[in-house]
Amino acid sequence: MPRSTSPRRLRPLSVALLAVAPLAATALSCVSGTAAPLPAAIASTTATTTATATTTAQTGPWFERLATYPVFQNVPAGVDPSAPTVAEISAVSADGTTLAYTDALGGRIGFLDITDAKHPVGLGSHDVRGTTDDSPTSVSIVGENALVVVDESTYPGLEDTPWAGEGPAPGVRGGRLDIVGLDAPHDLVATIDLLGQPDSIAISPDGTYAAIAIENQRNEAVAPAGGDEGDLPQPPSGFVQVIDLTDPDPAHWTATPVTLSETDLAGLDTPQDAEPEYVDINADNELALTLQENNGVVVIDLATASVEHVWSAGKAQVSGIDTTKDGIFNPTGSIDLPREPDSIQWVGDGLVATANEGDWKGGTRGWTVFDAADGTVRWDAGNSFEQIATRHGLFNNDRAAKKGAEPEGLAFDEIGGTPYAFVGSERSNFVAVYDMSDPVHPSFVQALPTTNGPEGLLPIPGRDLLAVSSETDDASVLVRSSVALYELGTTKPAFPSIVSADEEGTAIGWGALGALSPVPGDPQRVWAASDAAYKTGRIYSVDLGRHPAVIDDVLTVTQDGAPVAIDVEGIAARADGGFWLAEEGATGPANRLLRTDASGAIQQAVSLPADVAAGLGKWGLEGVTVTGSGASETVYVALQRALTGETAPRIGRYEPATGRWTWFGYPLETTTVPGDWVGLSEITAVDADTLAVVERDKQNGTTAAIKRVYAVDLPATTTGAVTPLTKRLAVDLLPRMTALGGWTQEKLEGFTITAGGEAIAVTDNDGLKDATGETQLFRLGAASAYFPVPPAGGPSAACTAAQAQAVQAANAATQAAAKVTKLKKKRKAAAKAHHKAKVAKLKKRLTKAKAASKLAASASSAAQTAAAKAC
Repeated sequence: MPRSTSPRRLRPLSVALLAVAPLAATALSCVSGTAAPLPAAIASTTATTTATATTTAQTGPWFERLATYPVFQNVPAGVDPSAPTVAEISAVSADGTTLAYTDALGGRIGFLDITDAKHPVGLGSHDVRGTTDDSPTSVSIVGENALVVVDESTYPGLEDTPWAGEGPAPGVRGGRLDIVGLDAPHDLVATIDLLGQPDSIAISPDGTYAAIAIENQRNEAVAPAGGDEGDLPQPPSGFVQVIDLTDPDPAHWTATPVTLSETDLAGLDTPQDAEPEYVDINADNELALTLQENNGVVVIDLATASVEHVWSAGKAQVSGIDTTKDGIFNPTGSIDLPREPDSIQWVGDGLVATANEGDWKGGTRGWTVFDAADGTVRWDAGNSFEQIATRHGLFNNDRAAKKGAEPEGLAFDEIGGTPYAFVGSERSNFVAVYDMSDPVHPSFVQALPTTNGPEGLLPIPGRDLLAVSSETDDASVLVRSSVALYELGTTKPAFPSIVSADEEGTAIGWGALGALSPVPGDPQRVWAASDAAYKTGRIYSVDLGRHPAVIDDVLTVTQDGAPVAIDVEGIAARADGGFWLAEEGATGPANRLLRTDASGAIQQAVSLPADVAAGLGKWGLEGVTVTGSGASETVYVALQRALTGETAPRIGRYEPATGRWTWFGYPLETTTVPGDWVGLSEITAVDADTLAVVERDKQNGTTAAIKRVYAVDLPATTTGAVTPLTKRLAVDLLPRMTALGGWTQEKLEGFTITAGGEAIAVTDNDGLKDATGETQLFRLGAASAYFPVPPAGGPSAACTAAQAQAVQAANAATQAAAKVTKLKKKRKAAAKAHHKAKVAKLKKRLTKAKAASKLAASASSAAQTAAAKAC
């Protein structure tokens, strides 16, 4: 993994346990750090270890997300914004206001102005690709220059590379260090040949040294003699380059190699082929280096350029984890594998920590604190890192059979007077934060939500900030790479808004909450259900009496005594007991209403009328709600999209006592975004003849526009086969969603009103499939504020007019916000092209547009309030 640090000074830490948060350390798995027998020069890594608790600290401070900047907004003029671009590793200037990030896919280094951490601004980029496919792997900042590590290697025959069409061959390993000015136009100052393929770079706290891991990584398309594709050894062996930075002129800098001989590495995996991965330097100018494929750690004294310590990272035996990709939460597996650490950090006097991502043979789903001199394990996360993912709805079952949550990035620094470790989950999209006041007993503080593939973790102590750069980018599914900023403060963070409790000693697995229902008679609870993201239908009991809300029980939907694979898109608890479930089918006829008992066992299946089912494609039932009981029980369903040949999706009314269906036409908003559509996602009864309906577009991130709840009143009489309805805006959730500072979620899927009259909404995280995985549960307050009781005889003319104005105002606010976004892009493009006059003109237009957007947002809010009062 490429990486960077900005210069920092590690303060000595006490090994005495300090009171930080009332979290009891809990042994979550039986873990040992045993390694294969090694020569006497290389110490064993056997130790007794204890993992930490996995619930958010009840007392602060905590980190809160401020902003998420998608780096496609910072590509050079003329580059298609939908082209692949990444933010992998980042570094920051000494004053904490200019951030640099590597964009390997774009072959460039990007720069951001983070003076206002809530509103980062793109500053353009520096191209390192030239006429070849060179790419940056890491970056650091020294003074007014960015030190950019560039890979010049070739990998013939390797899939998903420019050389994929060539026959497999070792290729060439090469690289350089580019010294680039921080200020625009980011000119090249000097270049140093590194004589090998580089990975990561670190700067010593005193600014004296830069150290670069020269990995000379293997070509995974090549099989060495007697081995399989991707095996070691594949010469040349890696080493470390050290650069003395004391000369103020970078043109005078030179690189001094530190070799890692087979003799030095004796006892490690394939010691004749060192593959350095990650570097970190402490205040004594000792370099800690991971050799991931070799499963080892090396400590080098930079002043003498000599190897001080070498030891194996050993194996870890971890139990209580899910090791099967089957769509089922089943944390009963175990592993016994080498740690194969990726990132490494000094975390105290004589202590280092590693994130044990794994590579070709291992990976242990956690992180470890070692004695730096001999590799003794002082603490290991065991299964607790995976438990954090599960508890927060972020467990990625697609990775269960591989490396699970896959901890890759690790950073350490003192912020606000407290030493923190930050550990990034590449596959579950979160960063775990730990208080390291006692570095051999890390105390879990919180999990931070990120966009997909968090890679670079960058503490910015002088500003109480953390920057996280996330690398996954696929514009076709609106997954975009980003740099996110978080700030330490005393306000309890918005995330998580919902977590799970333990069941039999392990966190309840959950995710993809696509439906909500009140619990009859209990104002502090709701039911939730997950969709086809998982193999079986799951119904969750959610306690709203705690903050965050807590999933404390789960039911599995069954048929004839066996779990059943169904796509639950709606749930409604019946007054008579049990549930109605809306099952969305892959075809029209497969859409069904299911009645279950209180345990989730299916008792009855109700098909849609044949003519309705025939008109459905893959978008079918998307919600169910129920009123009444006994013979007067009435069930309502929402169809997500219009039937073939129709323009409005339908709302259906089903009477179980008679089997009769009645249909209503719902008027949708429209979208002009190519490939987009607008549909219904939820339905819930407000009263006997008023329904709340969730309407949303299929956009997320910067293009999200429609995330709303509307109310419709059902007429006393119906006309024809489909009776048209009129709607009124109840609440626009988009402002609340964007205010969280993250990647705006696509699927606003669940909405309900509790037995106590509280309005609740939730987003569906899609089980992390082409999604960040973040679940946002919104507690909106009294439903009466959004659904006031209409006067006898129906809504007044003033109410109807106010509702129409509220809808218009919401649309106007969306359009105004979109105009601001468009002008920002134009201004950035003009700035990159150095069109000063155009920039000045666009700046004026942008100022006016921002003012207009602010007014439009205020008008929308006022219109919603006016509509509530008028009605």
